Amino acid sequence: MTVTFSYATRQDLPKIIEIYNQAVPTRISTADTNPVTVESKKIWFESYNQTTRPLWIMKKKEVIVGWVALEDFYGRPAFKATAEISLYIDENYQGQRLGQKALDWVFSQLKTCQVTTIMAYVFHHNEASQKLFFRNGFEQWAHLPNIANMDDALYSLDILGKTFE
Repeated sequence: MTVTFSYATRQDLPKIIEIYNQAVPTRISTADTNPVTVESKKIWFESYNQTTRPLWIMKKKEVIVGWVALEDFYGRPAFKATAEISLYIDENYQGQRLGQKALDWVFSQLKTCQVTTIMAYVFHHNEASQKLFFRNGFEQWAHLPNIANMDDALYSLDILGKTFE
């Protein structure tokens, strides 16, 4: 089945947040410990732009099945070609290689986005995302041991990166 990508619109925000909130209780791919609201994410959503820091939705047929975004890394001019990637797949569509399709899409858009380096913040115990990024040539650039406390358990965070030039 074909997966299509398009720029997210304000009308897509509720579904984007729904997919994101599916990840919260798993403690695997976000450090938020409580679900977020559409209202609380409006400013976050408005920070994206279609030119250099897009937020794309992924669709199968006409159903939004995930989203992928590039965000500023550090907000300083010297880092303008470096972006952080976020990728979330609806729990009902995981295991269908949509993460790979999302990365392939992002890689095809890097020149337009003026990005030469991508960084991903991935929990060390998130095996699926770790494998996806490593399979695509990302390397572990940092390991931050036990920096996240969720439900009185400590989790480590890895910074994965890849340069495209």
